Amino acid sequence: MTDNAVSRKLLIVNADDYGLTVGVSRAILHAHRAGVVTSTSVLTLAPGFEKTAHWLHDAPELGVGAHLAAVGEDPPLLSAREVPTLVDKKGKLWLSWRQFLPRAAAGRIDPDDLRREFAAQLQKLDDAGLRIDHLDTHQNLHLWPMVRDVVFELGEQRGIRAVRVTRSAARTGVGLVVSRLARDLERHANRRGWVYPEASTGLDEAGNLELAAMLAAIGRLAATGARSAELATHPGEHGDPDLVRYEWEYRWAYELDALCRASVRHAIEDLGFELATFADLAEV
Repeated sequence: MTDNAVSRKLLIVNADDYGLTVGVSRAILHAHRAGVVTSTSVLTLAPGFEKTAHWLHDAPELGVGAHLAAVGEDPPLLSAREVPTLVDKKGKLWLSWRQFLPRAAAGRIDPDDLRREFAAQLQKLDDAGLRIDHLDTHQNLHLWPMVRDVVFELGEQRGIRAVRVTRSAARTGVGLVVSRLARDLERHANRRGWVYPEASTGLDEAGNLELAAMLAAIGRLAATGARSAELATHPGEHGDPDLVRYEWEYRWAYELDALCRASVRHAIEDLGFELATFADLAEV
């Protein structure tokens, strides 16, 4: 490792849910070209994926990851017969981690079903000609050990060894569990030779990283002293009618505005960060 590599302090600004809607995909690309977004996580299940996947070929500097989904509003790629433990009686995925995780804890989620569905989603990215540099999951399910192990297995089969480690500063029950699972994920990643950002934020503020909150989040990441960090964001367009079906109470457009503000770029630079992708993590 060179002295220059040791001194680098990397910040990945990742935009989640590429493909959620056409407008979200367009917003992510705008936040990359006119703002500070360096990476995106692609949701292959979502309605906007088919129309917008090829747009990523025109953004070669944007890192691309797989946002693997086993919950949410959109149907799995595979049929209910192929992944019976991932779906309800109507063949739909469970809407939230709140339904998924109790089933996983009770042994009612078959890891083979998860493996098949995630493999299909990764294949869809391959078919679109996208080169993947990291893995994460919708609603951060890969913090859960069974999901984590499937993600590691599939990544290693494809030569992908970078993963998001989702962290929380909240002192709530959920926040404390997330912190414990994050430490466990780090230990397993270290053991298997995977890389991940040493610090991260975006879970506690998900969907509400307006300008002041974004500047504060970047400041907190710098204060950790970590050599690498991730800021997870969710940009979208003002007035996107296709977002109505997602009842997340996110302020997508305000995050897009913040990501394109000069003050955010200046804060990143003033705090000594170098904008980066997950592919750069192996260098620090």
